Amino acid sequence: MRATVMYGAGDVRVEERPDATVQEPTDAVVRVTLACVCGSDLHPYRSKPASQKGSPMGHEAIGVVEQIGSAVTGVDVGDHVVVPFGFSDNTCDICADGFHTACPHGGFISGAQAELLRVPQASGTLVPFPADADPALLPALLTLSDVYLTGYHAAVVGQVGPGKTVTVIGDGAVGLSAVLAAKQMGAERIILMGRHEVRTDLGRRFGASDVVAERGEAGVARVRELTGGAGTHVVLEAVGHMPAYEQAYGVVRSGGVISRVGVPQYTDAPVGSASLWGRNITLNGGPAPVRAYLEEAIRLVLDGTIDPGVVFDAEVSLDDAAEGYRLMDSREALKVLVRP
Repeated sequence: MRATVMYGAGDVRVEERPDATVQEPTDAVVRVTLACVCGSDLHPYRSKPASQKGSPMGHEAIGVVEQIGSAVTGVDVGDHVVVPFGFSDNTCDICADGFHTACPHGGFISGAQAELLRVPQASGTLVPFPADADPALLPALLTLSDVYLTGYHAAVVGQVGPGKTVTVIGDGAVGLSAVLAAKQMGAERIILMGRHEVRTDLGRRFGASDVVAERGEAGVARVRELTGGAGTHVVLEAVGHMPAYEQAYGVVRSGGVISRVGVPQYTDAPVGSASLWGRNITLNGGPAPVRAYLEEAIRLVLDGTIDPGVVFDAEVSLDDAAEGYRLMDSREALKVLVRP
């Protein structure tokens, strides 16, 4: 099979690799219909040390089940499925609590930017959708494997709801998904912090009432000005770098919630009196348990309530996956669809 492999920073290749196969009775093999490049893929694209072995890339996919292990139930060969970026058994106490990305029998998908994908814990992970779904909806269904539901998770654990004011930090696909989710959850006002006009225009379409292009202290001051000095009840941080976290505790209202879903590129961060403790700020967030939200999200896409697929503004073939990385790294594209 053809698969995307990263050998180091900026070194993405598409090459022949052994076909994905069932290795455990709980596995399935999915023939990938659509995959994509994630913003988190750009972290190794910019910093990964050179390697002779290379790493299979991609964790977002939809496709058709091609093989199943002997212990797989609930999905059959031929089913069209969404593949969450985290696999889980969906039966343990942690999954029952709704935190599938912490499942003790789970882990994270890799190798989705390929023709075939092995999915562990297939019974608990894969969620079918109708085979006759409108092809125009497939990009939106693909966003449910990670990007949209990561933004949605940020809003859920951030306790977004009617009457709440929200700041979203980051105008990438996850940040824009967070705007859409916050609007769906009834936020009273949504301030989007981003400086790329094409993206922030989409943010306004998704429900942002204000856009703040300034960063750092100037950005914090602007959000404070827009909120009468108070800040917002909720901050959804979708970047993962320290300046974004500093902006988050700068603009959050006392007693409010910071919800982080941008993968943190740091290990130490302020949590003391001046940043969080002294103002009773709650720090929340983490890897999105996509599986917990999937059935309802599929319904909302199929009935036209949400269309998060508009975050895709470029498409490449699998053979041109390296170009997809370049387009996102250079910010020539918001999010790139990969079609095997």
